[in-house]
Amino acid sequence: MVEGRGPARQASDVSLSSAFERFLDRSSNVEQAPVLAVAGGDPSGPVLTVQGLPIVKPPYGRITAYDMNKGEIVWQIAHGETPDTITNNPALKGVTIPKTGRIGRIGTLVTSTLLIAGEGGVFTDSNGIRGARLRAYDKATGKEVGAVFMPAGQTGTPMTYMLNGKQYILVPISGGTYSGELLAFKLPGT
Repeated sequence: MVEGRGPARQASDVSLSSAFERFLDRSSNVEQAPVLAVAGGDPSGPVLTVQGLPIVKPPYGRITAYDMNKGEIVWQIAHGETPDTITNNPALKGVTIPKTGRIGRIGTLVTSTLLIAGEGGVFTDSNGIRGARLRAYDKATGKEVGAVFMPAGQTGTPMTYMLNGKQYILVPISGGTYSGELLAFKLPGT
């Protein structure tokens, strides 16, 4: 019995997960697939797909800036490259796919003018190199103003520090067969 306000009700014998499993058993086109990319390599659960493509439309990951005085969205961007599982999917051959962002939880670093965030997973770039990017966005507009390559996805929040008059951004990275490390980038002009 389920207790609460109003008359007692009989709890359902069918759980949501068993109903979902029966649905998957009956459908030949729908499958459970691993999460496309998750920061820290900790999957948050399965993603429902059709022909290997998520049924949820992009963006899969985004950054949203709010005006805290008005409670309104100022800008919103897809953050992260399109996952390889989507870019290389045979069902999308010949289709130009814009940046979709990627699933994952990443920390951001905010300065007076920039928002800095890395990607939680890796992708293959146009030169065939697998890695991730640390990106800098204009805080006022969301426009990307720079990006640098990282050999693995971001796994923690970036931080900044000064040493001998030079400013650095430090980013923890790891993933797959890449062991964890801290990458330090010196900012130009410091």
